[in-house]
Amino acid sequence: MSGLNKRKVTALKNAFVFSQARKELFMARHKQKLYRRLSAFCIVALLVSIGLMSTVFSKTAQLEKQKLAKEEAESALVELKQQQKQYEEELERLDDDEYIAELARKNYFLSDEGEIIFNIPESDEGGKVK
Repeated sequence: MSGLNKRKVTALKNAFVFSQARKELFMARHKQKLYRRLSAFCIVALLVSIGLMSTVFSKTAQLEKQKLAKEEAESALVELKQQQKQYEEELERLDDDEYIAELARKNYFLSDEGEIIFNIPESDEGGKVK
């Protein structure tokens, strides 16, 4: 029996066998083209997604910077409003003649009749004279 199994089987050479061989060859080439197209599509999709992710991250970082700038601007606005309020109060006080006289005495050492001005040096917290 071992001699019987070693015989070679001859392939049939008819139209059906040739059409099946061509069909298999076509399917193999078609499958190869399909894999190439799918890999090209995956590469393009990967590149597009990387581009979109980098855009998202850069815009997120830019948005954070703008939020910080907005917070700083709002805090500066609050400080400026307080300063404006102080200036308006100072302007109202400058309409008073007594306040102007007090400022003139304090800053320019002006005096009323009969007043004597003594200049006493100011000391800081450590007891040292400035």
